Amino acid sequence: MDTFFDDWPFFGQVALVLFLLALSGFFSMAETSMLSSNRHRLRAMAKSGNAGAGLAERLLNRIDSLLSVLLISNNLINTVLPILVTGIALHIFGESGLVLSVATLVVALLIIVFSEITPKVIGAAFPEKIASNVGWLILPLTYILKPLLWLINSFVSGLMKASGLQASPENRAMSKEELRSLVLESNRFSSNHHRNILLNLFNLENILVDDVMTPRSKIEVLDLSRPINEVIEQLETCYHNKLLVCEGDSERIIGILSVKKALSLLGNAQLTHEDFRSLISESYFIPSGTPVLQQMQFFQDNQQRLSLVVNEYGEVLGLVTFEDIVEELIGEFTTSFSSLSIDPRWLADGTYLATGSASLRDLNRLLDLSLPLDGPRTLNGLILESLEAIPDHSVSIRIAGIVMEIIQFDDQGIKTVKLYRPKKYPI
Repeated sequence: MDTFFDDWPFFGQVALVLFLLALSGFFSMAETSMLSSNRHRLRAMAKSGNAGAGLAERLLNRIDSLLSVLLISNNLINTVLPILVTGIALHIFGESGLVLSVATLVVALLIIVFSEITPKVIGAAFPEKIASNVGWLILPLTYILKPLLWLINSFVSGLMKASGLQASPENRAMSKEELRSLVLESNRFSSNHHRNILLNLFNLENILVDDVMTPRSKIEVLDLSRPINEVIEQLETCYHNKLLVCEGDSERIIGILSVKKALSLLGNAQLTHEDFRSLISESYFIPSGTPVLQQMQFFQDNQQRLSLVVNEYGEVLGLVTFEDIVEELIGEFTTSFSSLSIDPRWLADGTYLATGSASLRDLNRLLDLSLPLDGPRTLNGLILESLEAIPDHSVSIRIAGIVMEIIQFDDQGIKTVKLYRPKKYPI
């Protein structure tokens, strides 16, 4: 060792120490950047023409070899560094316990600061950018150290099998919650509207047709048992493209009538009920509680756009259309909600006036509330569930942190409710 230091000038020795520190820091930074990088982002960079990102993805597919190369290289350097620095210190200052202690402390600080903390912080801050560049230097080492890597990885694999810790590809698959988090963090790369569509797609599997259907009380029904002139008048003043059809009993739907086709017959002076019956198409019934995704598949497979939701007794609860499901993904087509105020925002005084039939999902979406969705689906139902009775006078109630004042009601339920904005919401 003395001969080695005698042959090297002091600055050469310092340069060697600095080079080894930098090399150790490089391997630490490479390890952190590789393990912190997002594989899906690397794959996207590779598809856009970044060859370094493609190489990094290849190296990550063999994580055992990658870690072995980085850890072996880094530990070898960190083993040599203390010996080298201690030898330099003893050669310059002479052999003594104090020199040995100071040299050990100095090399430990150098390794901690310049070989561990600093490079790992940098690697974690710019993972994909660094990973797509360091792969070119790591790849040759995987070939140079291949025999040693085979020996070490075989030993490690044996230990894992003996411990019952065999790795599987499923462990690296991205879960739905991880994918949701990735979408939430993509605000720099996509607009709020596009990000909300993706998030709505994740939520779609938890939504039932009961959540998006038009309730029975809001469905217009054409009764063919009425006089023909009344039937024609209803068709002429109808705002819907299709009407449910019954004959006397409004609870017994016999089919669906296309208003457009029916209006094309109005030039015939001899119109009869049979002319309209010939245009009625079969109605499709689905049970309450059907998942929205399943219903969407039904619409696609059967080339349908409308189904009736029935309960266990066969009673019609509501109507769901293909557009209702699409609106859950991309938002409302209409400019206002029929059961909500025309201006879907908090007023200047911090209040909002809604009808009792307002959907809780719509209120949560428009006013950024957190009203519970695991029970009733309307504001009227939520309040009645809390009160356990139909009120006979104006009362106020707090639900999910929202103060609600009942403004109008009758014997059948609550008609109008004033909501007060919680303090956490800005004006």
